[in-house]
Amino acid sequence: MMMPRVLRLLRLSVAGLLAALFVGERLALAADSVREGPQLLRPAEHGVGQLIEPLVFTDIDGRQHQLPDQSRANRLTVFCLTSTSCPLSRKYLPTVARLAAEAEAGVRFVCVNPIATDTAASMAAAAATVPQAIYVHDPEGRLCRQLAATSTTDAVVLDANRTVIYHGAVDDQYGFGYAREQPQQTYLADAIEAVLAGGQPAVAATSAPGCDLGFADPPPVSTAVTYHGQISRIIQRHCLECHRTGGIGPFTLATYSDLVAHAGMIETVVANQTMPPWFAADSRDAATNHALIWSNDRSLAAGDREQLLTWLRGGRPRGNQADAPAARTFPDEWQIGTPDAIWEFSEAIPVKATGIMPYRYVTVDTGLTESKWVQAIEIQPGDSEVVHHVIITVKQPGETSSSRAEREEDGLWAGYVPGQAVWAYPAGFARFLPEGAQLVFQMHYTPNGTATTDRTRVGVIYADEPPAHEVRVKGIVNHRIEIPPHAARHREEASLKLPVDATVLGFLPHLHLRGTACRYEVIDGEGDVETLLDIPRYDFNWQLLYRYAQPRALQAGDTLRFTAWFDNSSGNPANPDPGATVRWGQQTFDEMLLGYVEYFLPGVPAGSWPEQDIRRPQRRSQPIAGRRRSIDEAFARLDRDQNQRLSREELPEQLRSQFKEFDRNRDGSLSLEEARRFRPDKSAE
Repeated sequence: MMMPRVLRLLRLSVAGLLAALFVGERLALAADSVREGPQLLRPAEHGVGQLIEPLVFTDIDGRQHQLPDQSRANRLTVFCLTSTSCPLSRKYLPTVARLAAEAEAGVRFVCVNPIATDTAASMAAAAATVPQAIYVHDPEGRLCRQLAATSTTDAVVLDANRTVIYHGAVDDQYGFGYAREQPQQTYLADAIEAVLAGGQPAVAATSAPGCDLGFADPPPVSTAVTYHGQISRIIQRHCLECHRTGGIGPFTLATYSDLVAHAGMIETVVANQTMPPWFAADSRDAATNHALIWSNDRSLAAGDREQLLTWLRGGRPRGNQADAPAARTFPDEWQIGTPDAIWEFSEAIPVKATGIMPYRYVTVDTGLTESKWVQAIEIQPGDSEVVHHVIITVKQPGETSSSRAEREEDGLWAGYVPGQAVWAYPAGFARFLPEGAQLVFQMHYTPNGTATTDRTRVGVIYADEPPAHEVRVKGIVNHRIEIPPHAARHREEASLKLPVDATVLGFLPHLHLRGTACRYEVIDGEGDVETLLDIPRYDFNWQLLYRYAQPRALQAGDTLRFTAWFDNSSGNPANPDPGATVRWGQQTFDEMLLGYVEYFLPGVPAGSWPEQDIRRPQRRSQPIAGRRRSIDEAFARLDRDQNQRLSREELPEQLRSQFKEFDRNRDGSLSLEEARRFRPDKSAE
């Protein structure tokens, strides 16, 4: 059984999807593609979210079954492809049998054998090993075509409304040329568990290494595009997160009437691809030649876009109510579940009715008396209509030398943009929040015509235990940018050479009003350049985080390069002053070249800082856990008489002048606790 806190995270569509970036630190794939395991696929391009036509099938004992069933008693139907002559199918049959035996009430398993030459005797023997499943022979591939199955190890999960919610591998235990004692990723079980918990699968689509099916005909698809059949499902997957009651969208799209009422505007933004907001270009991993998959990809697949535009421009038929999907539900208050801690502005920030506002900075004390590992973060604007974005950085206890700009560049802890309020991590990964920390909110307000106030808040869920990996953020910056007047496409870049191995989890580019495009690249030791993220149309209004579904391992010596292009011409309608020479600055009428990178250090315990990180470590930004270990070790070395106290004479000479600051209780000696609480100023370093 999953831990309750994990269930709280998987209930969320956003948090569950964001968690997909950690499906593994990186699948261990051999260079030879024959040894390749399941590959993540874009869900919409693998049938996820689509309506399956009504199914009627007969098992090997002659009993007929159908979907939907009359009682709607089955919440989920799990179709597992199998074969008695495919070696990989035979290996996976015990796993399918175990999943079927352990399935909750309302989850029905169906084994589908599409191999015409598999014998009745062999299939009967196989069926006997999976008594809780229905065993079907599909020699002509009719059922397989309807399910769009691709191999003899494929799995397709349908809900009671015949919507595909998962399509892919059972797990990654077996493949061509390899076998593991235990699977590293249990895709099918995880998908079932997430849906039963009220959420969405973190990984909804993968390839399934097995014996390929040679059915040439495409799966049957209704030629009539209807609201209940196709369009409502597209809207659910891509729009309702924001366009719902209580969402941040300006109107809801929860019903047929809502969609028709806004059809003209929807057609415009879908056609010009400003909605749903997603700006990453399609690209491929240079090492594997597989398409890069982003765990939080909002983009419409080409087929979905075509269907939606066809429906909007046509008669907009409702279709059959019986084909409607199950209603999608959302949490009433917090997407992450009930937070362990909530911090809110102590006073409301006034937001004027018109014009522009400079960034506001608000500092909130956490009041933490001990350091915490944070599993999930959710930022909630007090008035979402005027909050453009929020960047939260952490101010360390006793911090005096780090400027606000330095904190913003290397200390991004969480952020908010419309449609992205949650930063969630699965077990084994977490963000650090030190004892006594303060949260510094950078607030960008955009007046909307009515004077109002805002009290933004943030809620967190703590990890149950210290994580294996600490999630960190580094900003790649260039403070010397200089954009000439009237330049229509001016290029600037920044770079960072990695002193240590690092595994990249995601990217968050930050430019201002003149930014039009940007790109992250890695340059290896041989000088080869690979694009990691390409954004040909950057939009300041949607400062999105782009998270890998499979984190990308980089090596010491690789160089990360962040390049951006700026439009300072009169052709840029957002340009505050085409005649100005534009340089680095905090306000939107200035510019920035700031490419955030989210990462962890493989093999480095959470809470410790190696001598070299991908950012230059500073003593005050060192996590408390690591700093305490260093202080404890120094205390033991200095305590020459082993009395668990330090006298003034036992201190290093450069610290003796600050003895009184160490000695909080004024007893003439220092305890270990006093040493831990001491925060030396710059002169003592």
